[in-house]
Amino acid sequence: MAGTKKIPVALDRTVTHRLHTLYKLTDRISQAVYLADAGLPLSEGRCLSAVGAFAPLSVNDLAQQANLNKGQASRAAQALVDQGLVRKEASTTDGRGVVLALTAKGERAWHRVMAVIERRNAEIVGCLDGAERRHLDRLLDRLVEHARVAAQGTPEE
Repeated sequence: MAGTKKIPVALDRTVTHRLHTLYKLTDRISQAVYLADAGLPLSEGRCLSAVGAFAPLSVNDLAQQANLNKGQASRAAQALVDQGLVRKEASTTDGRGVVLALTAKGERAWHRVMAVIERRNAEIVGCLDGAERRHLDRLLDRLVEHARVAAQGTPEE
């Protein structure tokens, strides 16, 4: 059928559009909750949670674990150091590098942030029953792994 035009998929039904919409909506709410309940902006809260979960971390490792670019991770890490929540230590593997770890004050803040994360996650999936949550969890794991494989060899931000 020459001349027939293919009807494009509706933008608001694409996976990428819906994931981005979910991301923007949840981040907007999370930003307010992190400030109110943990006393930290979202990027600092994400960095603190990553340092607490994966320390010791270099700034590059922190960026990867917190899903931030290196500049954002560096600024957030410095803000956490300035607040006495994170300390910088000399790296044992890189003579010029530093690694980040929680201070005692940071450990207490980390527990507050982790409570916020747990509550936010429960709120986000609150419309799903237990079986749907488990199914979504498996699907997200598959999609993340698929995206990691596809991203191998592409330059990072």
